[in-house]
Amino acid sequence: MTLSTATLNPLTALQNDTSRSISLRTRGHGHGPIVRLMSPSDLGHLLKPFVFLDLFAADSSFIGNMPLHPHSGIATITVITEGNLRFDDPDAGTGLIGYGGVEWMRAGAGVWHGKEMSAGTSKRIQGFQLWIALPADLENAPVDSQYLEASAIPQVGPARVIVGNYQGIQSPVRAPSGLNYLLVTLAAGQRWEYQPPSGHEILWLSVSRGTVHSPELIQAGELVVFEPGNGALKLEAGDQQDAVFVLGSAIPHPHDLKMGNYSVHTSPEALKAGEAKIAELGNRLQAEARQRSGSGSVPIYK
Repeated sequence: MTLSTATLNPLTALQNDTSRSISLRTRGHGHGPIVRLMSPSDLGHLLKPFVFLDLFAADSSFIGNMPLHPHSGIATITVITEGNLRFDDPDAGTGLIGYGGVEWMRAGAGVWHGKEMSAGTSKRIQGFQLWIALPADLENAPVDSQYLEASAIPQVGPARVIVGNYQGIQSPVRAPSGLNYLLVTLAAGQRWEYQPPSGHEILWLSVSRGTVHSPELIQAGELVVFEPGNGALKLEAGDQQDAVFVLGSAIPHPHDLKMGNYSVHTSPEALKAGEAKIAELGNRLQAEARQRSGSGSVPIYK
């Protein structure tokens, strides 16, 4: 019997399809259990409003070593792809965020945080932390936090809608409009197509486990950037194991990035206001820490 080319190569049909081409790929650089794949000083200028992406994988106890630190002008989005973490916030209570769950924090005018998440019930955790640059009307707005377990995140096929609106399904995360952030799990050999909404010229993805073909091979630990446009992205998981990845698409952020040590804003004036606010909060936090007795810590200070 003569086998067809399609039988010999399951990716033939995908290769013959028209799909978005990869324009750039990176493995970032490591800091212990954290790999920094994107920051505001490098790919953030190309992919804004997406300005920062970390992939972390470690014993879950490492999260307890995170120090309190400030932010302004951005929102942080933490997604768990393996294991779970516990959240503890005076305004939101306590609970567990596992696979598909999300912590959303709009730093806005300024916040200190880093102790609201701690080890959960799993020995190991893996996940992504993403920053987005906020639009001018929100970059100095009040702080807004959400902790959503996986059951609260809607799903469309293999994609969990972490942020935005996909195929008419809206995420409960209170993010600005004009961007989508999905967590996708494909079974080995499964094919999937993502059609970005109109105007979403920015498109990237990063794989945490397994491999994906676009038809170019994308391996675990990589961040790939696709050519600007609005065409569909056609993907297929490798045939050896399930593939887990995050995908972002967005309308391009219209402002140059104005960066401080912990802040990203749209203008020098907004950056100055944000840095002044976090300095004020830092002074108040230190003063209150001297007055507190015992070893109690502040999970989030705003």
